[in-house]
Amino acid sequence: MNELIAIRSEADIPTELAGTPVADLIRYHNLGRPFEAYSNAELLIGMCMDNRKHLHIPDNFAYIIRAAGANLRYSEFKISYAIGAGGISHIALIGHTQCGMENLASRKDTFVRGLVERAGWERSQAEDHFLNFCMMFEIGNVAEFILSETLRIRARYPKIQVAPFIYRVEDNLLYGIRH
Repeated sequence: MNELIAIRSEADIPTELAGTPVADLIRYHNLGRPFEAYSNAELLIGMCMDNRKHLHIPDNFAYIIRAAGANLRYSEFKISYAIGAGGISHIALIGHTQCGMENLASRKDTFVRGLVERAGWERSQAEDHFLNFCMMFEIGNVAEFILSETLRIRARYPKIQVAPFIYRVEDNLLYGIRH
């Protein structure tokens, strides 16, 4: 099991992040640093689409890709754009506690019922849809997925610093992941 690392002071910021926009992200979100003005994005943040998460960051500070489970496998062109055209060289990948993509298969009945009741789908159509895409979006354990996705992105973009985090919805703070 991966242990979460609380970041509640400057001293808690990992040394490998010193002087980077990722450290500034932590300062803004966790430590309440006053906002500076930005005209260009400093980093890319990949995070889940979950509505319970809101980052405390200044305008124009970051590109943000929101995808179910913080799964950026299908957002590679967007990552490449932020690097190639946007000039970023740092990525913060943020999973979160209580993620709906963790153990997704257990949510099949709720998913299907919701599509039938709210979208007007036939039950068989909703079931097929779930079965066709469930394995594509299932992330398993969120911390383990974020670490594996971090390694995948680092391998694809070797000059880019990618830092893994967990957003705890229980206290709205970012935590490092010890691996």
